[in-house]
Amino acid sequence: MIITFMCAFDRQADWDYVRSVADRFERTGGNVYYVELAADNKTRLERNRTENRLRHKPSKRDSAFSEGSILREDAKYRLVSRAGEIPFAHYIRIDNTSLAPYA
Repeated sequence: MIITFMCAFDRQADWDYVRSVADRFERTGGNVYYVELAADNKTRLERNRTENRLRHKPSKRDSAFSEGSILREDAKYRLVSRAGEIPFAHYIRIDNTSLAPYA
């Protein structure tokens, strides 16, 4: 199962949420793997306008609101982890700024 979540690394409530979701799987013997996807703000804004994103995410179709949300969240929260901050054994961070999605 894959769960996506935009994490504000400077909010304890977000850490608590991630931990609570992981606990549900680990309690029954499941393994949890963490993947942090990172891209610079310019790239995120460009991707927010792609045909694929607009087709599959109705919330992105109001582009002014959606872009405003990205900018507000970036200004309000720290959305990228710091080196060594993630305490989980199965963790990888992928900077996908220069990576193209598969078609």
